[in-house]
Amino acid sequence: MAAMEGSNGSEADQKRIVELVQDLRSSNSALQAENEIFERFISRLDPRDVVSHVVPESVGVVSSMEMVGRRRTFKQHSQERSQCLTLEQKCDIAQRVLEEMRDELKQFRETSERVVHNYKATIEEADIRLTEVKKASYEFERDIAKNLKKKQGWMMAGEKVIHYIEDRMKSKDTLIEKLREKNSALRVQKRKLQLQLQQKEEMGEAVHDVDFQQLKIENSQYLERIDERNQDLLRLKLLNAKTLQTLNSYKKRLQNLTLESKSLSSDISSCKMMMGKIEEEAWQAEEERVKAEAVNQKLRAQLGDFHVPNVLDYVATEASHTKLVQSVRAWERKVEIAEMALKTHTKAWNKLRATAGAVTVTHNISN
Repeated sequence: MAAMEGSNGSEADQKRIVELVQDLRSSNSALQAENEIFERFISRLDPRDVVSHVVPESVGVVSSMEMVGRRRTFKQHSQERSQCLTLEQKCDIAQRVLEEMRDELKQFRETSERVVHNYKATIEEADIRLTEVKKASYEFERDIAKNLKKKQGWMMAGEKVIHYIEDRMKSKDTLIEKLREKNSALRVQKRKLQLQLQQKEEMGEAVHDVDFQQLKIENSQYLERIDERNQDLLRLKLLNAKTLQTLNSYKKRLQNLTLESKSLSSDISSCKMMMGKIEEEAWQAEEERVKAEAVNQKLRAQLGDFHVPNVLDYVATEASHTKLVQSVRAWERKVEIAEMALKTHTKAWNKLRATAGAVTVTHNISN
């Protein structure tokens, strides 16, 4: 029984010790938070103003110099632990630290908003430059690089490159002048607004915190609208590039179609010439047909007026025709015989003449 009671007592002591340790840890964490707040407050104080922040000894409050000493050495902190701040002083210090933290948070928000705006402006500038670079590269590829790739007109291509670079430099110079003028106008507008704000502050019409917050909200809304407009502008620029590409493709198609239309027009003209020749031939054939039809009609009329002769007359004419043919053949045979006789007589005559000539020559030689 005694052992059981001893074990129960040891468990209860352990539980109490654990609870005490937890309480000490929580109190230590609270004290550590308070110390951090106090150190934050003391670190922001000016050493000249430390005397003004001394706490009266009648109330049992530690001076700010003693708090600095506690911050420096742990021994002095343990010696002066008996002296503590009142609840009002703690609340005052916490309120000041809270206000300082709010001010820091406000400044951090302002700086972060400026940084975000700067990053947004740089991103927009980079996007604009990227679109300009794409446009310039596309124009350079369209106007000059194609001629260089085709290896045609090196001198003209070099002159085009020089003119292109000069035009780009001139456009950049004009853009710089415009931006300078715009910058000067914005500076003048800024000075005017600063003067108006100064006059309002002097007249007691300064902007309140609520108005400033409302202006911030309106500014953010306008910035969102500007971002939307910039996105729309970028989208329209991309759409413009796509439309230029489609326009160039349609131009190429138009060139091909014009060439095809020229070839078709030449084919059509040749076909028209052939049709003209065919029409002339058809007209001539029609005339010949009319003439042949007239001759045909005459022949038909003659056939209509034709009367078959008598059979005896036909037989008599046929017999006379055969007799005539036979006589013609006989006479042709007689002519052939006469021609053969003529040929023989001419040969004999030529021989006689040749012999006679030879005799006369010999007679003359003998004489």
